[in-house]
Amino acid sequence: MTKFINPGLIKTNRRNVLRGSMLAGAAAMTGGAALATPKSRTAPMITPRKPAAKFIQAEAQAQTEAPSVDLSGYTRVKQDLVAPPFAPAHEQVATGGPKIVEITMETEERLLTVDEDTGAEIWALTYNGSVPGPLIIVHEGDYVELTLRNPVDSMMEHNIDFHASTGALGGGGLTHIFPGEEAVLRWKATKPGVFTYHCAPGGAMIPYHVTHGMNGAVMVLPRDGLKDRDGNPLKYDSIAYIGEQDFYLPMNDDGDYKTYEVAGDDYSDSIDAMRTLTPTHSVFNGSVGALTGENALRAKVGETVLMIHNQANRDSRPHLIGGHGDFVWENGKFGNPPQTDMETWFIRGGSAGAALYTFKQPGVYAYVNHNLIEAALLGATGHFVVEGAWDNALMEQVVAPKSIET
Repeated sequence: MTKFINPGLIKTNRRNVLRGSMLAGAAAMTGGAALATPKSRTAPMITPRKPAAKFIQAEAQAQTEAPSVDLSGYTRVKQDLVAPPFAPAHEQVATGGPKIVEITMETEERLLTVDEDTGAEIWALTYNGSVPGPLIIVHEGDYVELTLRNPVDSMMEHNIDFHASTGALGGGGLTHIFPGEEAVLRWKATKPGVFTYHCAPGGAMIPYHVTHGMNGAVMVLPRDGLKDRDGNPLKYDSIAYIGEQDFYLPMNDDGDYKTYEVAGDDYSDSIDAMRTLTPTHSVFNGSVGALTGENALRAKVGETVLMIHNQANRDSRPHLIGGHGDFVWENGKFGNPPQTDMETWFIRGGSAGAALYTFKQPGVYAYVNHNLIEAALLGATGHFVVEGAWDNALMEQVVAPKSIET
């Protein structure tokens, strides 16, 4: 069994310790398939086993020998990513031929308050500073061309695994970047649907990074847009992008959440907390209340919202209290006909799902994980605040609450 170094116990040469742990973990998880150490970098304290070098060499040779791709028929466009719960500007029905969609993401290790009431915080590992990472939207047949950057002041190595892509561990094997590096990955969107992406350095560092917030979703729309099971077009007025995140925050003997000086200091404690398989928090978009109060999602009666729900690690059961899933792609894949009139749908850990609903009444709708323990006690609750006129034909309070005569 691979022995992981506890970065919280070693202050000197910290980055080499963390890199070494990741390299060894990668070898343990993939038979040495994830990483090799370039000669230009400082050698890690733990090095990958020999099969890693053989794998990397074979993969590099295979790419060198592969025929080059003719991209002359593709138009290049830039997509400006935005912070959740919002979606980037996009076409629901593609115009013109397939495109090369250029995006840039930068990893950021930042201190995130998970719950203001309890002072719970975590050194979140993020793409573009948000939990979840930004939503990416392309069409089937497009290429995603990602520039992934890791700032020089980062403490850790990062990469990205796209569940929507094909080959090289979802791109994870080709995007390992140390602090101060960047890589460019291009992959073809061949399957329509919503898919998870996440960081996957290797070994125990995979769940460590994922449960520290380093995950998000990409939506690959059919070129002719969404359709019901009979082939009729489905449109939406807006997107609500919801990332459900399970956190495992270490606690001291007094039951208080521990604090740490810099990212990575919590590694050993976090591994122990994660082994319990019991999250301290299950939240939407990074923190308790991130989608309630002033941060609530907004809509109007008659508007149709596409709710995209991503959970990179644990199963979830989204439910819209007061509404329904008019059309639901529970497994997230638009090549399959949507289910209709769903009350609660199931999102498998490591995947994303999508649901369309047209709001019919004004008021506050609670969007929850219908494991109600997680919704009420761990934080998995968001709100839609809907404006418009009430329809008594759908619901009416016939008698207001009053005392019972005895």
